[in-house]
Amino acid sequence: MPTPRRAATEAEIAAMASGIRLRIIRLTYSEALTNKELAERLDRDPATTLHHVRKLVDTGFLEALPPRRGTRGAKEIPYRSTGLSWHLDSRDRGIDQAIFEAYLAEIADVGFDEVQQTRMVVQVPDEQIAEFETRLMELVDDFISRPVDPDAKRTAIYLSKYPSR
Repeated sequence: MPTPRRAATEAEIAAMASGIRLRIIRLTYSEALTNKELAERLDRDPATTLHHVRKLVDTGFLEALPPRRGTRGAKEIPYRSTGLSWHLDSRDRGIDQAIFEAYLAEIADVGFDEVQQTRMVVQVPDEQIAEFETRLMELVDDFISRPVDPDAKRTAIYLSKYPSR
């Protein structure tokens, strides 16, 4: 059975309607990262990244972990995803566009040689669409609910369903 989801608040929708914020959530899912580390991975200015990190902390998508000392002795705050985004029903055009934007940026980072793609058309009667979607989400929920294995290879999935004309 898929994880029950609740409707996203307006503040949560606004926070997720950014490709860069969605990438920050994904990057911090299994590994806590500081703002500096996030800025480096995203090839962004640390001040800009901090703006996004603060927005995600304020809306509950990231949590600040206890401060640690960096390589030069400076105090650093690592952030980790709370997993909140996975428990929200957030069907919103702005979020949909941000998801696509994040996907394209991540593909650009890894390069097409590392991407396995497939495209298919399935014929699903209208009365079975809900079952089709539920079964897909059950599979994804099964894997997302498993304990994080720090040694496991991270695999990202982009899934899109649209009418085939």
